Amino acid sequence: MHNWFNQYIERQKATLDSIPTADLPGILDLLRTAVREDRQVFIMGNGGSASNASHFITDLGKGASDAIGKRFRCLALNDNISWLTAIGNDYSYEDVFVRPLQNFARAGDVLIGVSVSGNSPNCVKAMEWAKSQGIITVALVGAKRGRMADIASHAVVIGDTHYGRVEDAQMGILHMLCYAFMEKPELAK
Repeated sequence: MHNWFNQYIERQKATLDSIPTADLPGILDLLRTAVREDRQVFIMGNGGSASNASHFITDLGKGASDAIGKRFRCLALNDNISWLTAIGNDYSYEDVFVRPLQNFARAGDVLIGVSVSGNSPNCVKAMEWAKSQGIITVALVGAKRGRMADIASHAVVIGDTHYGRVEDAQMGILHMLCYAFMEKPELAK
């Protein structure tokens, strides 16, 4: 097992090295504009990506907001389990993210979709609707890219298809976006 752990770590390092860091300043600029213009930031994901989305909102809404002295208006669409299950039950699981967006989102807001496959039907549907409404869309996806990468205004494609490694890299990206504000609060000015 020792070799397996070492191999896993080596593969994780390769996955982290595949993050297209040249794409990240553009995403950071979207967040800077959002906080400056009091725009809303939404994020969504399923499974491990949902956990990453929730974690991101905690760091953006608390840590980054505290550091810059101004509040990010942010929401993880996967966090309201009562609403999510009501929508899934009464309509379809494909609608669980688009329907809350219809309540809250406005043109100029930002929607981030987190998915390893890039083909989660509920994320795809929400991104299609968001784009049609003038909402800026960002996809954080694995190497298969999927439909989300095609729809999104901005796509960050991680060069691996392994769910655990891609989810770890996605969380790394989300941490970098938050910690940029926490460690360089002047970015929000």
